[in-house]
Amino acid sequence: MEIIEQIDRWRNQYQSWSSKGGGDNLNGYPFIENSRAPFTPARRSLPMMNLALISSAGAYIDGTEPFDRTAKGGDFSFREIPVEIDARDLQFAGRGYDESFIQQDINVEVPLARLLECQANRVIGQLNSVFWSLCGYIPDAATFVDTTLPKLIARLKHYEVQGVLLVPASGLCHQSIGLAARAIEMAGIPTVCLAVDRPTIENVRPPRAGSVPSTLTRPPSADR
Repeated sequence: MEIIEQIDRWRNQYQSWSSKGGGDNLNGYPFIENSRAPFTPARRSLPMMNLALISSAGAYIDGTEPFDRTAKGGDFSFREIPVEIDARDLQFAGRGYDESFIQQDINVEVPLARLLECQANRVIGQLNSVFWSLCGYIPDAATFVDTTLPKLIARLKHYEVQGVLLVPASGLCHQSIGLAARAIEMAGIPTVCLAVDRPTIENVRPPRAGSVPSTLTRPPSADR
């Protein structure tokens, strides 16, 4: 199974769109449409699981290098951040969504406090000691799949992660997060995505996704 089905066809569509401008204007952008989803059954129940968080809201530690919001194809890097970090020490280089909601409550995109509560209440076994942050507005999905995801999966395996919660921000973030979930699942780690943009996440077809009836961090420009 492929992370992006018919990837050569998609690459051609993307190149055609990119040659006409691309960037922050998603008019005519070839959103990915997969027909099948990979699936890895959970080998442990949640109260016994080392659960990791991946957020696409562009979080980074204050004083370190932010994500590049000007990169035409997207920023393909990721950050590894301790879960015990004080929320005041996080900054956001978001793209494609309204950051004001995160400024009001960081847990809408980086739900560390909620997950640590789950750990304290034994809903989950433990929250992994670090979480991973992406700037998920990545138009060049093929390069993201080829260059970013293998490195991210290697870090998940290094920490012996047994399950992953993925939280997207913008409309295009839903595509990036959905692709990440597919790749992680194909590597043998079960995942679940929380989604606001239901059409995009359903078209990408990650193995498991829950649709949240909210538009908190989704700007009008994400609609299509």
